[in-house]
Amino acid sequence: MVTTTDMGSLDLSRFALVVVDAQRAFDDGEYWGKRNNPDRDANIASLIGHWAERGWPLVYVRHDSVATGSPLHPSSPGHQFKDYLKAEPDLLVVKSVNSAFHGNPDLDAWLRERRLNGIVVCGITTNHCCETTARVGDNLGHRVHSPSTQPTPSIEKGSMARPSPRTTSVESPPPT
Repeated sequence: MVTTTDMGSLDLSRFALVVVDAQRAFDDGEYWGKRNNPDRDANIASLIGHWAERGWPLVYVRHDSVATGSPLHPSSPGHQFKDYLKAEPDLLVVKSVNSAFHGNPDLDAWLRERRLNGIVVCGITTNHCCETTARVGDNLGHRVHSPSTQPTPSIEKGSMARPSPRTTSVESPPPT
């Protein structure tokens, strides 16, 4: 079930932080459009640091576009992770569609094998891949949360600029 919760009331040690598409390609404002959250990278880095320092489950998700002209294609420099993804993840999921649950390896199976309580989703585009990951995770029965500081920006081009009624939040951890 997707819920809005104060992060302080959750045992986050049993939640995986799922960092979606924190790749260099999204720095290209000419390609993607203007960002609405200039602090996105610092916020995502803070969440990663919070999880890594505590040894909590950490998942990185990388988008491998099949379109050769895409800045997210594996042959493009933008395909690389951003520099702040320094902590070693417990799992790396590679996908070519919007949801991390449709990538490889199987995120749903990995979460169930570890009997985790749910996921906290952050990443680059809240109203696209992060939101799709959250929705599919909820459909599969996982508890899904998103940081209330919204470290993940929306983009302004096309239909992806619409807010979603199902975006949920939890309080972000204090700066470390």
